[in-house]
Amino acid sequence: MARFNTLDDMELDGKVVLTRVDVNVPMENGQVTDATRIEKIVPTVRKIQEKGGIPVLLAHFDRPKGQRVDSMSLRQIVPALEAALGQTVAFAPEAVGGDAKRAVAALKPGDVLLLENTRFYPGEETNEQVFAASLAALGQVYVNDAFSAAHRAHASTEGLARLLPSAAGLLMEAELNALDAALGNPERPVVAVVGGAKVSTKLDLLSNLIRKVDHLVIGGGMANTFLVAQGIEVGKSLAERDMADTARQILSDAKSAGCTIHLPVDVVVAREFAANAPHEVVAADACPADAMILDAGPATVAKIREVFAQSRTLIWNGPLGAFEIEPFDAATNAAAAAAAELTREGRLVSVAGGGDTVAALNKAGAAEDFTFISTAGGAFLEWMEGKDLPGVAALIASRR
Repeated sequence: MARFNTLDDMELDGKVVLTRVDVNVPMENGQVTDATRIEKIVPTVRKIQEKGGIPVLLAHFDRPKGQRVDSMSLRQIVPALEAALGQTVAFAPEAVGGDAKRAVAALKPGDVLLLENTRFYPGEETNEQVFAASLAALGQVYVNDAFSAAHRAHASTEGLARLLPSAAGLLMEAELNALDAALGNPERPVVAVVGGAKVSTKLDLLSNLIRKVDHLVIGGGMANTFLVAQGIEVGKSLAERDMADTARQILSDAKSAGCTIHLPVDVVVAREFAANAPHEVVAADACPADAMILDAGPATVAKIREVFAQSRTLIWNGPLGAFEIEPFDAATNAAAAAAAELTREGRLVSVAGGGDTVAALNKAGAAEDFTFISTAGGAFLEWMEGKDLPGVAALIASRR
């Protein structure tokens, strides 16, 4: 991957540093219910301060669609931000204009300022040049620490990087380095695990991965579609039968690319989708007509463990079964535990991302042992799909 500036490359002493962060956290009754995203920006804010810079935080919250919506004001996250940083945080009720300028002018070394929701302004999501220039006028340096928003070409994620000296924050830097280690310049062999319900939602992902990895493990409802494509009946299981031709093309393309696709060899079936429903393990081609496949079986897990043991890099997106309900989380849990063990032993670089993936790995108790867990959602998926991310491309261009 082409390089980008980091905080170590920047002279920040005495400068106002416009810092794009992701603090789009869950709220309930005006209270932050999970401050993880807020806590993750602390190292970048601290480093800017240590280098003599004054951080002015830019962020969005929810989807106000260019309108001022009081329930989406960033003012409500100030207490959680202050708790995470251990200091008072100033708040400006505007992101541009007189109030924002006055709030910035009042800052002293060591201060932190949070500007109002950038998505209150139509120019944010349209990446309007005038709005980007109004933001840029507030500071001397731009730092992007919001990889999760880097797939959006917005004024605060892309436009600013073209107007000011720019760098990646520590969180952005860690994310990009981890993804480069997984797909850009990985240690081989590389194995990818892709699960989830539908092939149709992950076509670009599968098409890119079969050209980049040595092994591709397909699980979840997606695997059923591939079984159907091979003429195997899957009973009442979730399967996109109209995607059978596409699945066969992916299998053919993978073979041509030298990528080995691994599908379930045995499965766990049940007659109802419910926790602790009566279930049994059968061969992948022996699903009863009145049953549905809800998880991969133990022989499949053993096969996956062997592939992991032979690999040096793992990329994981999506569970292997209906991980939300027991006992259909067993395959995901066992495979995650195997990956975690190999990572602890230094035998595997493991990178995972996507909402269901993070939840599944946390549920399995394996997340902490993975090399890197991305919480970026859409940006992580678009990176895996091989797409350029505007926010990252702008940082790279700013270094030239």
